[in-house]
Amino acid sequence: MPRNLRPAAVTLSVLAALLIPTATAQAAPGAKGAPGDTVTLPVRDALKALTIHDESRTGYERSKFRHWTDADRDRCSTRQEVLLEEAVTAPAQGVNCALTGGSWYSPYDDKYFTDARALDIDHLVPLAEAWDSGASTWSAAERQEYANDLSDSRALIAVSAASNRSKADQDPATWRPPAGGYLCQYVTDWVADKTRWQLSIDPSEEAALSETLNRCPAGPITVTRAR
Repeated sequence: MPRNLRPAAVTLSVLAALLIPTATAQAAPGAKGAPGDTVTLPVRDALKALTIHDESRTGYERSKFRHWTDADRDRCSTRQEVLLEEAVTAPAQGVNCALTGGSWYSPYDDKYFTDARALDIDHLVPLAEAWDSGASTWSAAERQEYANDLSDSRALIAVSAASNRSKADQDPATWRPPAGGYLCQYVTDWVADKTRWQLSIDPSEEAALSETLNRCPAGPITVTRAR
């Protein structure tokens, strides 16, 4: 190529590269993005990017979030998949994914368990809270996907039945994990889950999250958007 044409060729190649969309492109802080986009940003920026909106539970029924399903048809339900993934000591897997043995750690209350029946699978952001925060407008299929979200390890967590039932459908403004050392992780994951599903937060929730995160180590979150 003649020397005097090379700068123009380089310029055209750079422009072409910039115009080609990539699935792994990182959204700018606060950008909404689209399903499948991955965004990395400081958790405090992610909190600021969430929509603040008063909540309404009108029309909520737990049955509107179908769970626990078996999406990959391997005879293990979502509940069993989480127990298998989070086991400290792997359980034996029998017919129809019946689990025996094994051990688990419940970070909410800093306790170990050797009986899967003592554990609940908690929706980090409870189903009722999701409804209040935007899921009331979703399709049944979207709510089912949310209720069985195995694509992000923060969405569903094996915890003691006692701690999960104490939490019920509360947000961080009214409930905190009994194990204080887990609080920063809890609120960080809460913001990540709400970012992933484009759920709003109410004013008291925002105040509680902001106050807690200001006392936690600063750090980024990486989220792949589900919506």
